[in-house]
Amino acid sequence: MTRRDRLRLAVASAVLVASGIANATSCRDNAICIDEMRRGSTVELRARNLKNFPITYTLKVDARAYSVDGPRTITRTLAAREVSTALRLEHRHGAPAAARYAVHFDWTIGDFEANHDDDYVYAFPYAPGRSYRILQGYGARFSHRGLEEFAIDFDMAEGTPVHAARSGIVARVEERHDRGCWQDGCGKYANYIVVLHSDGTTGEYYHLKQGGALVEVGDRVERGQKIGLSGNTGHTALPHLHFAVYRPSTWGNTQSIPIRFKSADGVVSRPRNGGRHQAAH
Repeated sequence: MTRRDRLRLAVASAVLVASGIANATSCRDNAICIDEMRRGSTVELRARNLKNFPITYTLKVDARAYSVDGPRTITRTLAAREVSTALRLEHRHGAPAAARYAVHFDWTIGDFEANHDDDYVYAFPYAPGRSYRILQGYGARFSHRGLEEFAIDFDMAEGTPVHAARSGIVARVEERHDRGCWQDGCGKYANYIVVLHSDGTTGEYYHLKQGGALVEVGDRVERGQKIGLSGNTGHTALPHLHFAVYRPSTWGNTQSIPIRFKSADGVVSRPRNGGRHQAAH
């Protein structure tokens, strides 16, 4: 599974186009809104987090008729339900009163300044005592490169119980799809669970079966808890579980993080293709 097939990459970022005459608002995914607040020749752009967890957004302004107080492209984190000024624009003297500007933005879950606890040892995302072959481990040439370098694909039959690798709060759930395919665009059919960890990173479980989420957004899940059922949905050629821990990056992207797992035989630091590791009790 590649980064382009996952939730965060959208076809195009949201765009707010303002004419310079009236206030405007643009919202995306029921998660973030950018509001235009006018006071004379000054325009304040405010970012609103509609969620009960932190999100990271990137925003860019194209505005020839306006000067910008600061950089024209920013990436920032909003706390749960936070409203904060993103940028201020000043209408240039002599520019047309109805001059337009455009604001492009995208978002993802988590804290841009997330400081992952590298001493934490994760549970494997399946039941204690069980083991599953690794189809793709860290750095696998097929698709685990770049942002997905530290993702893992486990060979799991449909309906295999999926367990939380770390405690956290369920931030997103999708379970309505019943299709898996290999063509471009198939990623939109993926079912998944996203769990926000206490350090601002996320644990993400992909390709679940239809109706395969056993938790809901807002639920607190504990390490080892059964949270879902594996499947074969989204951009996939065979049933498997895609799992990784991510921190937010720019433009709605996320970067996978190298993590360690606790197995029955000790700590696994670099899961590799073909490996099998029994989950510890």
